[in-house]
Amino acid sequence: MTPKRAFGRRFRRGEPGYHDALMGVLFNKREPNRFPEIIVQANGVEDVVAAVREARRHDLRIGVCSGGHSWSANAVRDGGMLLDVSRLSGYAIDRDRMFALAGPGCGGSELAAAALRANCFFPAGHCRGVCIGGYLLQGGFGWHGRMLGMACESVTGIDVVTADGDLVHANESEHADLYWAARGSGSGFFGVVVRFHLKLHRRPKYIGGAAHVYRIEHLEDVYAWAHEAGRDVFPEVEFQILMTRRAGAIFAPGLEVVAPVFADSEKRAREVAAFLTESPLRAKAAVRVPLLPLGLAAMYAGVMLHYPSGRRWGVDNMWTHAPVDALVRTMRRLADTMPPAPSHTLWLNWRPPERRTDMAFSVEDAIYIAAYGVWKRPADDARFASWARDNMAEAAHLSSGVQLADENLGERPMRFVTDEHLAKLDAIRDARDPEGRFHPWMGRPVPAAFSVDERSAESSPARAVAVPPPVDG
Repeated sequence: MTPKRAFGRRFRRGEPGYHDALMGVLFNKREPNRFPEIIVQANGVEDVVAAVREARRHDLRIGVCSGGHSWSANAVRDGGMLLDVSRLSGYAIDRDRMFALAGPGCGGSELAAAALRANCFFPAGHCRGVCIGGYLLQGGFGWHGRMLGMACESVTGIDVVTADGDLVHANESEHADLYWAARGSGSGFFGVVVRFHLKLHRRPKYIGGAAHVYRIEHLEDVYAWAHEAGRDVFPEVEFQILMTRRAGAIFAPGLEVVAPVFADSEKRAREVAAFLTESPLRAKAAVRVPLLPLGLAAMYAGVMLHYPSGRRWGVDNMWTHAPVDALVRTMRRLADTMPPAPSHTLWLNWRPPERRTDMAFSVEDAIYIAAYGVWKRPADDARFASWARDNMAEAAHLSSGVQLADENLGERPMRFVTDEHLAKLDAIRDARDPEGRFHPWMGRPVPAAFSVDERSAESSPARAVAVPPPVDG
């Protein structure tokens, strides 16, 4: 006899367990002060279908949460339904077909580890615990992403529950509008993805990295060098600078310059990492770590030193191709005002390709800068909560947009899709969700106001974005 399936739990506002269910979906432990009328914890696809149909019957709007790593808690809104799909966490890998199936609650680091065991690779996110649902919907900046592309470009299809409560499969030839929208619309997607169909990639023969650590007095030199050197960094390398008041090995304010490498051989790895290991600044480094082979688990462990659980977060970001002097001043201002560690900033050398897959995702640029304020006590909210937002607002004239992973759209709306793609998303939403069953983004994307000024843009301008010309001085 087949055992009866356990249906998911539900909590109405005011009932025992409601608050725990609400805070349980949030990595950011700052309470959003928004309260859904009902929280549904789905255990399977049937629960999701039932929940969407219930929301239709009772005219409830829906927010969907898979892993809870949205810093601004996009899924949590006043009234309506919060649909928690984190329990749809299963996955299966077909090594022969280089293919995987995974639920939205599947942890990206878990999927990446399973792919490696099968001698494959998947560009999962850089933080352990981030589930693939929100990660893939917003685009997905993952390991080896400069070579393999956005993680959502490895999505070959989705199984999605529509606003009508129907379960459909979408790919490039059936329900193609949903497939297009799902790759880049993030929290504004108008359906519930219950299963991702994923292309796997060949496992790199060499995975490793090199690092230098500089004291904060070298800030200007390090970022000026990074701005110049970043133009020629090979796509096998993820060139990043993490600035914190407690930098690794020196336990003092400084900059961790890291270069994870994914290459076809150790020889090629040394070739592509030479920009760092042979940098003209290396003599100023307080710590130098040569290129070493590393497992992905070790890389995750290093990242998670800066992303502890159980903390309160204030986060914001920008894409940019602004002149180096203006960016260095921005980084100095961030350094001078930064809250205590593990608060930090990230400078990511991205340099996108000229063309991407046709999908909703459409804004990226040469350099990505994000600020992460991190603290423990509610009493410190007033001191630290606005640090990232205020600094990114101050630098908005240098920005070509934001990426959804680290956005703060509820407080600072910015553009994350091109105007053309936003219009297409609106048209698909009108057709697929005419009643507005699913919440859109908390802040409407800001339209482009300027054209690219090629005279002030650097040699790797933004791809497919209209960018405000960077200021001089």
